[in-house]
Order: sequence, then C-alpha cells, then structure tokens
Amino acid sequence: MVGGGPGAFIGAVHRIAARMDDRFELVAGALSSNPERSRAAALEMHIAPERAYGSFAEMAAAEAKRPDRIDAVSIVTPNHLHFGPAKAFLEAGIHVICDKPLTTTVEDAVALAGIVKKSGLIFGLTHNYTGYPLVRQAREMVEAGELGRLRVGQVEYAQDWLTTPVEATGNKQAVWRTDPAQSGPAGSLGDIGTHAYNIACFVTGLRCEQVAAEVSIFVPGRRLDDNVQTLLRFEGGARGMLWASQVATGNENNLRLRVYGEKAGLEWGQENPNYLRFAPYGKPPVTISRAGAGATASAKHASRIPSGHPEGYLEAFAQLYTDLAEQIAARNAGRAAAASSLLVPGVKEGVEGVQFIEGVLKSSKQNSGWVKLPTAD
Repeated sequence: MVGGGPGAFIGAVHRIAARMDDRFELVAGALSSNPERSRAAALEMHIAPERAYGSFAEMAAAEAKRPDRIDAVSIVTPNHLHFGPAKAFLEAGIHVICDKPLTTTVEDAVALAGIVKKSGLIFGLTHNYTGYPLVRQAREMVEAGELGRLRVGQVEYAQDWLTTPVEATGNKQAVWRTDPAQSGPAGSLGDIGTHAYNIACFVTGLRCEQVAAEVSIFVPGRRLDDNVQTLLRFEGGARGMLWASQVATGNENNLRLRVYGEKAGLEWGQENPNYLRFAPYGKPPVTISRAGAGATASAKHASRIPSGHPEGYLEAFAQLYTDLAEQIAARNAGRAAAASSLLVPGVKEGVEGVQFIEGVLKSSKQNSGWVKLPTAD
C-alpha cells in the first residue's frame, strides 16, 4: 500500500476491503510522505521491518527485486500523488489498484493509460459503487433490454459534511480535499462527482458526449467547488442530469441513480443498497432484493450472505478487490479470468473521469455552455 497512514480514512477502507474475502495479505507499505511516520505506521500494521518503506520509489525498486515480491500495490494517497506511484510500480512490473480520480490532469491520465497499455499489467480503479450487487444487476438488466431504448439518466450524490468551513479546523480529510495543490482543480466534482458520473455510465452503458455545467463555491473562502450541477447528453439521444454537492444540508452519503427507458425504469440508492426498484410501464413496480428470487447472476456473484442480511459499503469495496484478485490469479496461472470478475473500472474509465472533470470546469467557465467530451480511444 502507498498512502493510508495516520489520519487517513480511505486507506483503512481499502485494507478492510482487500482482506474481507481472504484474497490479499498486506505485506509491504509506504504509508506516509514522511519517511519516519511511514515506517512507524507500517510496523504498527505488523508489516515486516524490511518491507516498511520510507517512500513509494524505495518500495517499488526494492519489491521489484524480491523473489517474493508483491503481486499488486494499492495507491490510496490524495489525488496529486496517484500518477507518480502508479507509474513507478507499473514500470517495476507490478499490478496497480488506484483510488479515484485517476490523476489531476488529462495529460497525466492519458500518459498513464499509455503506460498501462505498454506494461500489459492489470490496473483497477476503485469506483467502489460499481461493486454493489444491485448496481451490477441494474447494468445487466439494461444490457438485456429490459428497459428498452434509454431516454433519461438521473444521478445525484449529496453530502453535507462541508456545509461549514471544516478545513479551517484542521480536519485532514477536508484540508486536502479543498486544497488545489493536493486535490487538483476540482473539489466535490472530483471527490464525489466522478463517482456519480462513473455509476451513470456503468449502468447505462452509454458514453457521455457533451456536458453543460455550473460549478459553485458556497462556503466563503473555500478554494474548490462544493456544489456541481450538470446536464448530460449521451450517445444515442439519451439525456441526463448530474448533481454533486457536499453542502446539501441533511444529506449524509446520498448517492442515487434513476434510469428510464421506453419500457421501464430503475431506481437505486446507496443508503439502502440492498433493494432495486424496477417499474415496467403500465404494471405495478417490483422491488428486487440483493440475494432474493429476482437477483441475477451478476448480483449473486457480488453477494456474500443470504437475503435479509444487509450488505453495504465495505462489501461493495471488497468486491472490486476480489474481482481484481481473480484477474491477477488468472494471469499468474496462465488462464482466462472468470467473466464475472471483469466489471472493475480500469484506466479507460479513469481517463474518462478526468476528461469529465475538465469538461465540466470548462463549461462552467463558459457560462454553462455545452462542451464536447473527447472520444475514447
């Protein structure tokens, strides 16, 4: 692991997720940008002293030479420190699991995609909401044509934890997320807006062609956006709206997706993730439970316990790690990975997310004019 040391939130989540299904063991780490704190934190996590590193560069070089070297590295640093470690480990021949957004600039994202392609290695991007069973079921139902031709996709991700200037109190999570030097050019847009965008594209299977957006800063003195409203034009004529806010008073972690087609609609919410509402036109709506009779193969693959027992955020995160473990194990064994493991977002989705950020910011600066997004290679 790179990052995730003292005071980090997401590092602990990644460690739980990696271990949940007994597919990974944490054996090496460069957990802080401070060498002393990095080594101390690694020892506290029972990492052997010789694999408690002072920097990611030291770790990449040393692990590449070991006969028992790591299979993969998990990068859980602030956004500005994704590109350097990812590049170093890929060039050392080590698979990479990286937190989102991929990078802070489109140039770095495209460059990293080139490095991944050249290396031939596995690269997973932890848009963890794609690991939820019923998100995968929703995607499967759309692919199967159960909604018919898609018309509208509505996605929102509302939080309220930055309603006040929390960054001024020294809160570590707020400090780096509102600092352009660490977060990049986007605040709530990069932090949760990219999740909303990714899940909308993941479920609908559609590429967004154009955006028209307004990016706002509501808290005085804040340097990065805390509210984003975006119109989406998808390929094939479907339309959408995306709202991401960290100043939506009364919302904790309210990620919600609604998709409507000619034949039916779907609704799913992260705060009650074990149920999916399916509404065929002219018929009573159906509530599908995570592991119940209506669950599809993709939903069952991503479930661990019987229906009625709630699964949530950590299990969805773990699903990405489990699927990546299958991909790595298959590569090591010289066999094809199970098809069910191939839904994890990768570097392509990472590039698209950074391009989305750039397009939204450009549109907002142009008085919410329409901006065309690049066509994926």
